[in-house]
Amino acid sequence: MSGGVPSRSSRARRMVRGPRPEAVPALVGRACAVVGVLDIAAGVFPRFRHSRMHAMAEVLPGSLGPFAAALSLSVGVLLLLLAHGLKRRKRRAWRAAVALLPAGAISQFVYRHSVIGALISLALFVPLVLHRDEFKALPDPRSRWRALANFVLMSAGSLALGLVIVSAHPKRTIGDPSLADRITHVLYGLFGFEGPVDYEGSTSWTVAFSLGALGLITAVTTIYLAFRPEHPAAHLTEEDEAQLRALLVKHGARDSLGHFALRRDKAVVFSPSGKAAVTYRVVSGVMLASGDPIGDVEAWPGAIERFMDEAKAHSWTPAVMGCSETGGEVWTRETGLDALELGDEAVVDVADFSLAGRAMRNVRQMVKRIERAGYETRVRRIRDLGDAELDRIRRAAEDWRGTDTERGFSMALGRIGDPNDGDCLIATAHKADETPGQYGDLKAILHFVPWGTDGVSLDLMRRDRSADPGMNELLIVAALQAAPKLGITRISLNFAMFRSALARGEKIGAGPVLRAWRGLLVFLSRWFQIESLYKFNAKFQPRWEPRFVVYRASGDLPRIGLAAMQAEGFVSLALPLPRFLRRQAPAPRPCAHNSIAEQGVRAA
Repeated sequence: MSGGVPSRSSRARRMVRGPRPEAVPALVGRACAVVGVLDIAAGVFPRFRHSRMHAMAEVLPGSLGPFAAALSLSVGVLLLLLAHGLKRRKRRAWRAAVALLPAGAISQFVYRHSVIGALISLALFVPLVLHRDEFKALPDPRSRWRALANFVLMSAGSLALGLVIVSAHPKRTIGDPSLADRITHVLYGLFGFEGPVDYEGSTSWTVAFSLGALGLITAVTTIYLAFRPEHPAAHLTEEDEAQLRALLVKHGARDSLGHFALRRDKAVVFSPSGKAAVTYRVVSGVMLASGDPIGDVEAWPGAIERFMDEAKAHSWTPAVMGCSETGGEVWTRETGLDALELGDEAVVDVADFSLAGRAMRNVRQMVKRIERAGYETRVRRIRDLGDAELDRIRRAAEDWRGTDTERGFSMALGRIGDPNDGDCLIATAHKADETPGQYGDLKAILHFVPWGTDGVSLDLMRRDRSADPGMNELLIVAALQAAPKLGITRISLNFAMFRSALARGEKIGAGPVLRAWRGLLVFLSRWFQIESLYKFNAKFQPRWEPRFVVYRASGDLPRIGLAAMQAEGFVSLALPLPRFLRRQAPAPRPCAHNSIAEQGVRAA
């Protein structure tokens, strides 16, 4: 490997090997989850208390007694909520469990006089106290929007569980209440009022107390999330951005994804010397970096160490998406992580590009057809555009995005026309219509970010849906033809996932496993455009640069994949809030355009 990166000592290597799952937190988390499920079952289903599981259920925290259902539900739900946090070694989850388990033990002894039940509660409490040093992970980045999410999810769960509670006593129910009556009874009960469903004996009191407990848990957790100190999602500060730009001036030519580190919804850690940095975003507990570290290769290990220390401090899963072969070698060597080829980046060398020849016939014919239709192109630096035209391009790019979901992370800058991004390149297609549209003669946009001083990397591709097909091909060719005058020698196009598998799988002699893998990728392309993006890139006869995902363990890959799709905007686990209630991306620079750009995956 080039770059002469020095090895660190074995002690330092052990320090940054990452937050490996610990046996105690994992066992405690699983135990809490099992106890929680059994507690809920003991509180909801009367027959459960008299089944063969009765012997186990009655020694669980808060199982039976005068307040059986309410205590079981309360403790069970809370333990289920805490289980995941305990597995991730979260300090606050540990504190809550330490407070909850003695309460369960006291309830066992006071209300049921069950010494065994109290001892079982304390048996889970003791390892928590003895291994308290295992639970030091700091909280995740958060905002008060989680309070709304908690309220909606807990309310839905309480309604569903409440319907089970109301319907779990058929022999003691008076009459035959309808589904509407049961739902009404649950809603009233969550707020502490009597509903229209009646029961014989003490069952009515038990059901009412259980529903009230569910409502109280929902209210308490929501209030806690709403009023706890806010830790907003990380974003780049002005000082961080200035330091990153200084590193890119010196070392930006190394990685085509380097300029995307300037996305303002990322956080950054610097090496002790300040000569290297790693930018990242935390998504669903995954600390997701993209591309190679920024800066001097000699200082990469220091930045990587800081990254891994941060992941360990918060018990995040470390991962890197789209690093180069050199970056992958440094990451794996310095941390003990593994690397897997993810796909290939299409890079076109300007000096080698030509529309002549049989291989370029389809592109050549498409470009000529569009030019005959009256389209013209302009390729300019952002700093050469006037304010009025730049504003028109911004609004058009936002309007032409095509989806409400904002996409992009690893290969998207998230803005157009910021004064600090004057070296960015913009290619536009124009056609003078008899009836100009909302954006005049503007029909398509391609935006490129700098790749050192002699290269650019594709950021976004947008076009008017009413424009003729082939706008993207037209503008890529225009950018390649204008590149020599702008001092550009190389252009990075889109990233093609699993390109090698698609290419080899369609060749003669491909084995059954490879063909089956290619068939699966083609099937998935219906939603993620894997094959179409590869074929679009291949039109321009690029050289392919492999990109890798770096991960800790094979079991983390599904979680990392989901987090990556969330970061890129293909999967959203957020609440579908109305547009006017959606939290906007942070805007530390008033003049910046903060709309997150969609990746070029819609190119085809």
